Amino acid sequence: MRSPKPFLLALGLAVVLPAAAQKSDYPIQAVPFTRVKLTDSFWLPRLKTNTDVTIPASFARCESTNRVKNFEMAAARQGKFATTFPFDDTDIYKTIEGASYSLSVYPDAKLDAYVDELIKKVGAAQEPDGYLYTARTIDPAHPHSWAGKERWEKERELSHELYNAGHLYEAAVAHYEATGKKTLLNIALKNADLVCAVFGPGKRSVAPGHEIVEMGLVKLYRVTGQPKYLTTAKFFLDARGQYKGYDPKSPDGWKNGQYWQDDKPVVAQTEAEGHAVRAEYLYSAMADVAALTGDKQLLAAVDTIWNNMVAKKMYVTGGTGAVGSGERFGANYELPNATAYNETCASVADVFWNERMFQLHGDSKYVDVLEKVLYNGLISGVGLDGKSFFYSNAMQIKSLDSYSYHDTEPARAGWFECSCCPTNLARLMPALPGYVYAQKGRSLYANLFVSGKASLTVNKQQVQLTQANNYPWDGGLKFTVDPSASAADFDLLVRIPGWARNEAMPSGLYTFEQPSAQRASIKVNGKIVDYQLKNGYAVLSRKWHRHDVVEVSLPMEVRRVHANPLVKDDLGKVALQRGPVMYCAEWQDNNGKASNIIVPAGTAFTASYQPGLLNGIETLTATVPVVQLDASGTSVSTAPRTLTAIPYYAWANRGKGEMTVWFPEKLTNLDLLSQPPAAAATAAK
Repeated sequence: MRSPKPFLLALGLAVVLPAAAQKSDYPIQAVPFTRVKLTDSFWLPRLKTNTDVTIPASFARCESTNRVKNFEMAAARQGKFATTFPFDDTDIYKTIEGASYSLSVYPDAKLDAYVDELIKKVGAAQEPDGYLYTARTIDPAHPHSWAGKERWEKERELSHELYNAGHLYEAAVAHYEATGKKTLLNIALKNADLVCAVFGPGKRSVAPGHEIVEMGLVKLYRVTGQPKYLTTAKFFLDARGQYKGYDPKSPDGWKNGQYWQDDKPVVAQTEAEGHAVRAEYLYSAMADVAALTGDKQLLAAVDTIWNNMVAKKMYVTGGTGAVGSGERFGANYELPNATAYNETCASVADVFWNERMFQLHGDSKYVDVLEKVLYNGLISGVGLDGKSFFYSNAMQIKSLDSYSYHDTEPARAGWFECSCCPTNLARLMPALPGYVYAQKGRSLYANLFVSGKASLTVNKQQVQLTQANNYPWDGGLKFTVDPSASAADFDLLVRIPGWARNEAMPSGLYTFEQPSAQRASIKVNGKIVDYQLKNGYAVLSRKWHRHDVVEVSLPMEVRRVHANPLVKDDLGKVALQRGPVMYCAEWQDNNGKASNIIVPAGTAFTASYQPGLLNGIETLTATVPVVQLDASGTSVSTAPRTLTAIPYYAWANRGKGEMTVWFPEKLTNLDLLSQPPAAAATAAK
C-alpha cells in the first residue's frame, strides 16, 4: 500500500502536489480516510455491510446483467451491446472504486484478484488510441442509438462518452492510491490523453452532457501534476452556455439548456437548475477548478448557486431534485411531497459538493448540510440489508397503486435497469472516514461526530485523537487528545451543529418553531470552559497534553420544524427533528396508516432508544389525534392515539405501506386527497 497521504485523491479532495505542479489549492485539507479508524456503533456496521454485502452484490449484478459481458464483447470486437444504457459501463467503474476503498481498510485477497481480472477486461476493451466505450466498440458499424454514428457527436445530448470517462478516472485514482497498482490508472490516462487531444481551444468543443469528467480530470491532475488535465477540465466548464438552437418555451428545460446546465456560461449561473445529479457534479467541479486556479468568477458563481439551493430547493431531509420529469430541480420553493423525487445519486453528489465548499470557506454551514444529507436523504437510499435500494426517496406514501419510473417508490429494489444509485452508494460509504476531520495550519477541524481513532500531524506535531460517543442518539461527545510528545500546541475546532444553535437550516427555508434556551457546553479535563464560536466552530486553543479530554454536550431536544411559507405543500404542517435526524411516521407503527395523523402545537414527545428495532433506533412517541371515518364513510372524527415516529432513513425496511415526513397541525390542514371522496367533502365543509 502506498503512503496514506494521497488517499484524499480518491475522495476528490486536495492533496499536496510538487510546487511546480500547482499554484493554489483548497485552503483546508481533509484528513485521509486511512488515518481514521472507526469504532462507531452507527457507521461502522454500515461500512462493514457495504464491504460484505453491497460491493459483492454489485459485482454479481454487473455480471448477471451483462455489464461485464459488454467489456468482453468489446475486447473481441464482436457481438451486440447487451444492456440498456450506454452508461452501464460506469456501474463497473463505481464498484471498483468502492472495492478499492474497501481493500485499503479490509484487505481481501479474493476481492483483490477479482478486481485485477476485471481491470484486465476493461483494458482489453480499450481501443488502441485510448477510446473506451463499449456501446460503440462492440460493433462500430451499429453503435447504441444514443451514441451517434461518429465518436462524440451526441456527447452533449445522449452518448455519455465523457461521463463514462469521468467515472473511469475516479475509479482509477482510487485503485491506484489504494493498491499502488497502475493497471487501471494507465487505462484512464490513455483515455484522458485522447480526450485532451480531441477537446480544447481550436479543437472540438462540447459541454459534456452528464458532468463528472471534469471532476475526474482534476483527480488525474492531482495524481500526475500534468496541467493538461486541469486545463481540459476548465475548458469543459467554460464550454457551457454556447450551444444554440434551444426551444425557450420548453417547460422542463429539456430543450432550453437548463436540463444540462447549458443555458448560460457557468460564471453567469445563479440557480441550481436542471438534472440534479449532473448539476451537483458540475458544481463540485467548479469548486475544484476555482480552488486550483484561483478563478474568482467561478468561486462567486458556485457560492451563489449553493445559496440558492439551500435557501429554496432542498428538502428537509437533505434531498434534492424535486421533479421526476428530468430528475431535476424545480422552481424556487417547488418542493412537493406526494411526488418528491430526490434521487439517491443527487445526495451522493451533494456530499461531494458540500465537502468542497467547506474546504474552500471553512464555514460549518456546509458540514451542517452535509450531515443532514448523510443521516437522512443519503442512507435512506440503501436498505438495512445492504442490497436493496431506492432510486428516488419519497417524502410521503399514501397509496400503493401504480408507481411509474418517475413516481416516488414505496419499496426498495435490488437493482434497476438504470442502476447508478446502488453503485454510487457502494463507492461513497467506505470513503466516509475521510469526511470526519480536516486541517489548516495549526487548526484541526472536528466535522463529524463518529467514534474512532485518528492519527494526525497538526502544526508539525504527531497527535492521536480519539472520539467516543453514541451519536446521533446522544449529544454527549468525548475527544481524547494524545500528542506523541509531552505537549502539542494547536487549535481544536469542534463543530457546533446548526441544529444545536437554533438553526434548522443555514437559510430561511426551514426554521424551528420555538428557539431553545439550551446551549452546547464544553468541558476540558472536567472543567467548564468558555469558548469562542467562529464560523460555527468552538475554537479551543491551547497547549494539549497527553490524555487531555474534551467533553461536548449538545442539546438533543425534539424540535418542530416549519418550512418557509412559500413552500406551499408544507403550509400548516410540521416535521420532527432530533439532533441531525429527521423523523417520519410509517404504517407499521401506526395502525396501518400515516396519512391520518395530526400533530397539534404543543404536542409533547418522548424519545426512547429501541435496540431491537431496525438495527437500533431512537423512536419518538406522543399522544395525538388521528382522523377516523365512520362506518358509512361519509364523515370524519378524531380520536387520541399514540404516534410512533422513526428516523426517516429507516422507513420501508418492513414492507410496503404509508409514510409521511410532514404532519398537519390541524384537521383543516389534512391532505384531503388521502381520504375517500365523501369524507373529503365532509371534512372540507
